Amino acid sequence: MLHRFLPFLLLLILASCNQSASTKAEQKRKFVIGFSQCNTAEPWRDAMNKLMVAEAAKHTDMELLISDAQQDNARQVADMENFIQKEVDLIMISPNEAQPLTAVVEKAFKAGIPVLVIDRKVLTDQYTSFIGANNFNIGVAAGKYAAKLLNGKGNIVEIWGLKGSTPAQERHDGFAKGLEGNPEIKIIYDQDGAWLREKGKEIMENALQRFEKIDLVYAHNDPMAIGAYLAAENVKRNKEIHFLGIDGLSGPEGGIQAVANGQLDATFLYPTGGDIAIQTAHKTLMGEKVEKYIELETSTIGKDDSAQ
Repeated sequence: MLHRFLPFLLLLILASCNQSASTKAEQKRKFVIGFSQCNTAEPWRDAMNKLMVAEAAKHTDMELLISDAQQDNARQVADMENFIQKEVDLIMISPNEAQPLTAVVEKAFKAGIPVLVIDRKVLTDQYTSFIGANNFNIGVAAGKYAAKLLNGKGNIVEIWGLKGSTPAQERHDGFAKGLEGNPEIKIIYDQDGAWLREKGKEIMENALQRFEKIDLVYAHNDPMAIGAYLAAENVKRNKEIHFLGIDGLSGPEGGIQAVANGQLDATFLYPTGGDIAIQTAHKTLMGEKVEKYIELETSTIGKDDSAQ
């Protein structure tokens, strides 16, 4: 009688083996995360990437792919389209500019791919979560700090980040708010430095040629502020001008060291959030609920704080 049941037994064994192999394959499967970085020319963004890679290495079930848009909106849209076509499990994006990247973020989200927006915003709420610090509040803190340094009177040069990006807009608006109540403080010159140190240096060189009296430079990040300081130092006017930056990176070329060196009067900490982004991505992929808006903490770093 046993021979009559042998085919069925073989089928059961094969099915069991296939199920076991399938389960093992699922267990070994890695979640693929695509991160569309707007550029890697800024030290702050390089630090973000490194923090993400280090945090992702802690998760054996995760593979991180990073693309570099090189400050090119069209290239970043193409990077996003590539991630969508590959059907990655989750996309993270730090948009170069808000408006040009909004549609492709919505496309990814509507395709069923979770999307984490990092640092810079888009003009939609069609994404899973936004992770970043409050740039408006940082601007307010910088404005109040500037007003105190100037004792309510003076000429300011403002060096913007990329004007089409939300952090630059918010850092400008916040700074203007922080200066309220000080009618004798004037922003006499402002230009777009695209977040780059050399651009900041060039803008300051032009300002120094045009204006005999500059009391303070407010740059939207530390590299541009340091570039402006070097331009002033080259013509021996650095001692008469205050310099404020934003980022607060550690390391020999970071804003904290620039404050300690006396190049900057202060920097305002803007965390990259690279580790938080990876942690949030992993929670999302594990089916855990994440907040729609995750705000990172910031602080003011002056001379005393930099030493600490």
